[in-house]
Amino acid sequence: MFYWHLLIGRYPQVRAMAQEARDRLAPFSGLHYTPAKWLHMTALVVGPTGSVSLDQGHTMLTEVSRLLADVPPVTVTLGRILYHPQAIMLGVESASELKPIRDAVQTAAETVTGRQAHTGGAAPWTPHATIAYSTADQPAAPLIEALETCLPPRELTLDSVSLVIQHGPERLWDWQHVGSALLLGEGDAL
Repeated sequence: MFYWHLLIGRYPQVRAMAQEARDRLAPFSGLHYTPAKWLHMTALVVGPTGSVSLDQGHTMLTEVSRLLADVPPVTVTLGRILYHPQAIMLGVESASELKPIRDAVQTAAETVTGRQAHTGGAAPWTPHATIAYSTADQPAAPLIEALETCLPPRELTLDSVSLVIQHGPERLWDWQHVGSALLLGEGDAL
């Protein structure tokens, strides 16, 4: 499956947040943690490799690079904890700042594949980074009590979006990084 991800595992502050969450959740079983290397925010699910070729992937990468050439890096804040029956996630403050990235990957995917890509769910796109996936039925209250509703907020400046191929089930983390499109804009001059 082809995905556009904002890969955030390379940021020390994100790794520290994920580790703090893991430490607080250590007493609980039934959780599968996202490996630090693959901490990410999904921007778009493009489609299966059976219907999108690697050549099309490279064409999308070129198009997204062109579309983002004048877009400056984007600063967001992580810290708020989001709970879902299937996952525990870090919410993204200032998510609206990510719209140019989302628009670029969606435009490129639709142009290259000829069909509309999606975010992976029925609801509107809500940028987040999944810390842990639920692998067992268990009461939420003890998890929420341990992790609370917020970790100390941390800022990060996103300077790229990556095209990734996920081979097999998500929890195997057999990902192939195809390439990244950089946000090269200078922002507002003073």
